[in-house]
Amino acid sequence: MATRTDTRAPAPQASDSHDLIRVHGARVNNLKDVSVEIPKRRLTVFTGVSGSGKSSLVFSTIAAESQRMINETYSAFVQGFMPTLARPEVDVLEGLTTAIIVDQQRLGADPRSTVGTVTDANAMLRILFSRLGEPHIGPPGAYAFNVPSVRASGAITVERGNKKTVKATFDRTGGMCPRCEGRGTVSDIDLTQLYDDSKSLSEGAFTIPGWKSDSQWTVQVYAQSGFVDPDKPIRRYTRKELQDFLYGEPVKVKVNGVNLTYEGLIPKIQKSFLSKDKEAMQPHIRAFVERAVTFTTCPECEGTRLSEGARSSKIDRVSIADACAMQISDLAAWVRGLDEPSVAPLLTALGGTLDSFVEIGLGYLSLDRPSGTLSGGEAQRVKMIRHLGSSLTDVTYVFDEPTIGLHPHDIQRMNGLLLRLRDKGNTVLVVEHKPETIVIADHIVDLGPGAGTAGGTVCFEGTVEGLRAGDTVTGRHFDDRAAVKKTVREPTGVLEIRGAHTHNLRDVDVDVPLGVLTVVTGVAGSGKSSLVHGSIPPGENVVSVDQGAIRGSRRSNPATYTGLLDPIRKAFAKANDVKPALFSANSEGACPGCNGAGVVYSDLAMMAGVASTCDECEGKRFQPAVLEYRFAGRDISEVLAMSVTEAEEFFGTGEGRVPAAHRVLGRLSDVGLGYLSLGQPLTTLSGGERQRLKLATHMAEKGGVYVLDEPTAGLHLADVQQLLGLLDRIVDSGTSVVVVEHHQAVMAHADWIIDLGPGAGHDGGRIVFEGTPADLVAGRATLTGEHLAAYVGA
Repeated sequence: MATRTDTRAPAPQASDSHDLIRVHGARVNNLKDVSVEIPKRRLTVFTGVSGSGKSSLVFSTIAAESQRMINETYSAFVQGFMPTLARPEVDVLEGLTTAIIVDQQRLGADPRSTVGTVTDANAMLRILFSRLGEPHIGPPGAYAFNVPSVRASGAITVERGNKKTVKATFDRTGGMCPRCEGRGTVSDIDLTQLYDDSKSLSEGAFTIPGWKSDSQWTVQVYAQSGFVDPDKPIRRYTRKELQDFLYGEPVKVKVNGVNLTYEGLIPKIQKSFLSKDKEAMQPHIRAFVERAVTFTTCPECEGTRLSEGARSSKIDRVSIADACAMQISDLAAWVRGLDEPSVAPLLTALGGTLDSFVEIGLGYLSLDRPSGTLSGGEAQRVKMIRHLGSSLTDVTYVFDEPTIGLHPHDIQRMNGLLLRLRDKGNTVLVVEHKPETIVIADHIVDLGPGAGTAGGTVCFEGTVEGLRAGDTVTGRHFDDRAAVKKTVREPTGVLEIRGAHTHNLRDVDVDVPLGVLTVVTGVAGSGKSSLVHGSIPPGENVVSVDQGAIRGSRRSNPATYTGLLDPIRKAFAKANDVKPALFSANSEGACPGCNGAGVVYSDLAMMAGVASTCDECEGKRFQPAVLEYRFAGRDISEVLAMSVTEAEEFFGTGEGRVPAAHRVLGRLSDVGLGYLSLGQPLTTLSGGERQRLKLATHMAEKGGVYVLDEPTAGLHLADVQQLLGLLDRIVDSGTSVVVVEHHQAVMAHADWIIDLGPGAGHDGGRIVFEGTPADLVAGRATLTGEHLAAYVGA
């Protein structure tokens, strides 16, 4: 055996010098020639106020370029099927490694997409049942609710040598329930919302929006079809008349000498209303559809989505439907209890996946939970699961506020996961606002000093101690702690909730006080959203602002979304005596060269597409003739380029005074969006900015109760104080506010706290505390009480 006698250290290799990701001259969005050096194999946290440029640097520059370069390694044929990514506007990007992005984009809301299908846990379960299930019904596809059963027979021609026609039969067993087609629910139309059966057609029986008895062609088709008596009340129709009226096949009829098509009312409604995108409908049409269509659990599969055969096959008296309905923590224990050497590797892999759910704090979910119902934070943690057991090292993991939607108790667990990924030799980049996560960082990059055009520069780079000592907005607010209120408001009444049993709630009885700021809290999965959204239905007196994404294209901007553009266009039209449509970039005033987009998009097939500023309008989006019209010395493009703060001053006084526009701008300022420009595309806004934009829009609605779902999501420590001031003003104006929230500053500021728990899933669903924040801190009887007491230093 050879012995080594040379004890000198080996000469340094050139490859060992590549320890940094170098970014020089980044100018994406609002970044102003940003240059940073990020250490590899370390945990780097990016901080800064909302809109300061964190996501622009991390996601739109570093991660985007890494993904683009990986895509370029594939053949041109493969690239043709992949999304095309343009190179970020940056001078130098060196030292990049493969980037894995774990963002807060919600998972697809397809009705057949569940937690199990997204994480591949369902695929492993199906194989398990196809091997061990009794009775055996077929291969894994026989247990899949996305696979229909298919049977076919007939003649086929075989193109081989001499062509020969042969008879063939084909049979495939799928697990899809034939009644609901794997959706678990069936839709039903409430006939009472379509017509008043005490009236006849000639008396105006239809209650469908836009269907008038006297002149509407559609109504005349029914009245003069000859299938029904137009003067007889609908409730007195014979069985045949009612069948023809509701379900009649399409036939040609003559009405007032014109050939038209008669069709039963139900298929007519399904084609004209239900086949369209509900979000794109006019508000009154959407309200009608929501009233008229009811979704009920499928009576054949009882909501399991599976065929009778798939439900009959069992392992230890448990079917695949039962397994998917179990809480994942219980399912993991059941899988561990299976002792079958023939499928040992499969049981190990499935058990590992399920244990990852529990470890990441999602053990309270079930595999049959529709993926579209997960919150942004839950969706991000579900995406993390596939990376926890990964053998990859030296990759860059990019996270967007991984602690969002997490109780302080759960944040420690998330911190441990981030450190584990780093300790495996990976570079971890995290955009974050929570001090509990910032404090574990090896390196911090603080952007600012402000938001929008006032941000986009690096204010600080270094350690946590350096940030605390530094004079940046984040540093100054890092150790801010809200104090518990000494005096709280007295309720003016209560909203009674009795016997709430949505999801994991256990017949909860609670009185939600009105006229005060009420915070509903508890660990993730304890039943907060089920209680608030499931038991306080949005109605005439309730305004609900949730975390759902804003629908909007790159043509949509804050001015169009909030309705601000309408009074502005009218003011321009009145001042110049022309039509308001001229001042819309989506209508008559649009530049013909770019159709009002401001840029021209060139699709270069598998090469990255190019967006170049339109030569005709120079990015202003309007025809030159429209820009000659002025209001208070400004043209419409200059107004859309203003920030909310500038516009609020412009439309508030002097010759530019437009009270309707000023009111909308005031609400945008109140929610902390003063730095946004009026014409900034909605697609460039962060998640926190979009939610606050929604809040500003809903503030115009006169609701007796505001229900908010984690309004601090994406907010910097400095912005939380402004939000608390806004909530105070809303309550003082006479409106009740109910907030689902984990942020201790909001809890401390509340007048009343409702704490759910004690755990998640079937370990939660109960009220563990009701009272003032001071009583919660003094008692320390719950997890929330312990963390709030530590936060306020009690």
